[in-house]
Amino acid sequence: MVRKRGKTICVFSGKGGVGKTTTALNLAGLYKVLNKKVLIIDLDLYSGGIALALNKEPHKSVFDLSFDLENKKYKNFSDYTETYSEYIDFLAAPKDPRNANRVNPSLVSLIISNATYLYDMIIIDTHSVLDELNLLTLDIVDKILFVVTNDPFDIKNMKTLISIFKELEIDKYKLLLNNSRDPFKDYFSIYDLRSILNTNIDYTISQNMYLKDMENYVMNGKILTLEPKAASAFSKDYNTFMTIALDLMGSDNQNEE
Repeated sequence: MVRKRGKTICVFSGKGGVGKTTTALNLAGLYKVLNKKVLIIDLDLYSGGIALALNKEPHKSVFDLSFDLENKKYKNFSDYTETYSEYIDFLAAPKDPRNANRVNPSLVSLIISNATYLYDMIIIDTHSVLDELNLLTLDIVDKILFVVTNDPFDIKNMKTLISIFKELEIDKYKLLLNNSRDPFKDYFSIYDLRSILNTNIDYTISQNMYLKDMENYVMNGKILTLEPKAASAFSKDYNTFMTIALDLMGSDNQNEE
């Protein structure tokens, strides 16, 4: 019997503070709009912000799931996830950052694999260091979305990251230029960025999506792409996010067993 497996996406950057978590949440919101069951996994184990951004208090985390798998106490995947809405669940980062080092990287692939049998889309948020956990995650996911801002430090780190991926002959990534993170930084043109990074800029989120009251969204646990007025207020960028979501989702013929 043919069984569809969920698609796995990792949102990654060579530097923190570029809007990875917000991007992951906006994608989750659009997959809900598309009636896809979504799991967000917070693998920023030291300072993960998914639970905070969704204004939810998690009772368990990636650490608890990893620990129970390792000690043969695991029963049901749903025992470790939290529900944000009918279509969106999340698996939180550890509350105590001291538990980050206790997460077994070798079990993360098992966690992600198990999730693909329960969800249509699995979106993984990460920290920005190429450590063992992130290298494993980037290797096993179906698609990678790199996020960069128009800032010299971000661009320098992204250039190094893309060079590494080209050396490894990994081409399953797309690149998002997030101009909404800091609209006052506009150092390079798209042409300049393509030349510097030696790769294409697949998507651009404009400065128009910059929100002065983003803190209110975080405090209220809102996802921007699920807000009723978002599609009209940020029509161009909303459509860009929808394009990203559809591109990363790919065809329905992939990931079948």
